Amino acid sequence: MTEIKTTIDFDPDALRTRYKAERDKRIRSDGNEQYLEATGTFSHFSIDNRGGKIIERDPLSNEVDVVVIGGGFGGLIAGARLKNAGIDDVLLIEKGADFGGTWYWNQYPGARCDVESYIYLPLLEEVDKIPSEKYASATEIQEHARAIANRFDLDKDVCFQTEVKSIQWNANTSRWIVVTDRGDAIKARFVVMASGPLHKLKLPGIEGIDTFAGHVFHTSRWDYDYTGGSPNDDLTGLADKRVALIGTGATAIQCVSHLGKASKHLYVFQRTPSSVDFRGNRPTDSEWAGSLEPGWHKERMENFNNLVSGIPQEVDLVDDCWTDLIGNIADMYRRGAVQPEMDLLEVLEMANFEKMESIRKRVEESVDDPEIAEALKPWYALFCKRPCFDDEYLPTFNRENVDLIDTGGLGVEKITSGGVVVAGEEYEVDCIIFATGFEVGTGYERRAGCQVVGADGRTLTEKWDEHGVSTLHGLQTSGYPNYFMLGANQGAFTVNFPHLLDEAATNTVCIIKHTVDEGYLTVDVVQEAEDEWVKTIVEKARGPIGSGPGSTECTPGYYNNEGHLNEKARQGAPYGGGSVEFFKLMEGWRNDGDFKGLKFN
Repeated sequence: MTEIKTTIDFDPDALRTRYKAERDKRIRSDGNEQYLEATGTFSHFSIDNRGGKIIERDPLSNEVDVVVIGGGFGGLIAGARLKNAGIDDVLLIEKGADFGGTWYWNQYPGARCDVESYIYLPLLEEVDKIPSEKYASATEIQEHARAIANRFDLDKDVCFQTEVKSIQWNANTSRWIVVTDRGDAIKARFVVMASGPLHKLKLPGIEGIDTFAGHVFHTSRWDYDYTGGSPNDDLTGLADKRVALIGTGATAIQCVSHLGKASKHLYVFQRTPSSVDFRGNRPTDSEWAGSLEPGWHKERMENFNNLVSGIPQEVDLVDDCWTDLIGNIADMYRRGAVQPEMDLLEVLEMANFEKMESIRKRVEESVDDPEIAEALKPWYALFCKRPCFDDEYLPTFNRENVDLIDTGGLGVEKITSGGVVVAGEEYEVDCIIFATGFEVGTGYERRAGCQVVGADGRTLTEKWDEHGVSTLHGLQTSGYPNYFMLGANQGAFTVNFPHLLDEAATNTVCIIKHTVDEGYLTVDVVQEAEDEWVKTIVEKARGPIGSGPGSTECTPGYYNNEGHLNEKARQGAPYGGGSVEFFKLMEGWRNDGDFKGLKFN
């Protein structure tokens, strides 16, 4: 490690030691198995309480060119790009009762995007939309999803309140048979899986979770009938209620201030504190919006992605707490906090230490009680867990009716009929709210919610259980012709996830259009090309990504498979060279026009 030649106000070695100690006490042998599926005894947690009565319809058995599974941003972007390419016979299938995906389910109080809405919301220029705020509310985001569907006529052919149960390849007809819980058996030439990573809620495997006699729900199924109010109104029904919130990730950071204001008493149960930085939301400047030139949206997305990927830009167009980590590196060189002879990883580590020190200082400045402030300090690298941004979360713990119950990294001990137990002490409550997020590290088919049966009769789970995740570019997998997956596994990881989805959809539509235009029946992956891509993913994962943020060096979370990274987990990682490099690689691959690694029949 290069010697630091100037005085800095933190001790890197001491921070590394503290980070490791905090990580070690949170490692659990059960990893992702600590969570429960919202099925069977717990299926009531996943019931859609927004969609109203199920709309009855006859089962479908028609044939379409493309079935897109998922009505969130991934499905909408794919549908829009297909329509633009002249492929009009597109059917969307969505288990919710409306468009929006995670923004249909996540309508809890205070919900809004953490990435600037001018880059997070896709297809803004195409639908002639400028968000009303720098960080748009969940309500506005879902409205934008509807606007995309309307603009591209995707709302004309959509099956809402419908969950796909299986997708099976029929070699005789070269079609996928898409079977749903509504009795549908739809024949599709192509299938695009765009169900997204954040749609299947998870529950904590706490002893006694099914014994609580009070009211209980998950944040993705917020019960406004019980709490009163709406995503943008006061929760008037909680005035006489003692509320327990379990979980302190991104959702809790946004809704705690609303619960604190509304509840008779609020207990926030914390296993690992989130990093909470300045948000600084503000209304959109109409003069700025009017000055935007065509192409501004893509330029702004790429500017942001470059900065958060460590690539300096002449100007920081977004200029927020995501981008200032990289922006401060130049200042660190100027101050001598880092030196030219240091390699990039050392520089980034020092910048990360300094950033996290400022976040911990912000906790001290925001929370009056020093003991509570200490418990709220995150001791890990910035991108080990999902960074959060909020200006009201930390001050909420200054309220007399709000208690932080820090579990010292151990989590809640058990739930009883009357409350929540930590370290032998029971906290009696009227309501428990689980802010425990969605399944991320579980198997692909489990998260997708359906079984995918390929040309050889194997399910995708069987294939990947045997050899690990294997794809070409994270988009297709050998033996599953005309099947496309939009996601990060063996693709790219970006802070701005819709940017990734748009790039993946662009690749997908390029391949589908070539297949159609050239009169081919099917497109599949050459096995040797898939093997080579897997090798690339594993080798890249052993570099900076494999040993840095999101690795086993981090405190457990969904970025690092709850601290249980192994060779199989590494194989399912995103492309280790980063999203900027990956996007350029894919652009070159498309422009070559020979579709290397694919076979058309």
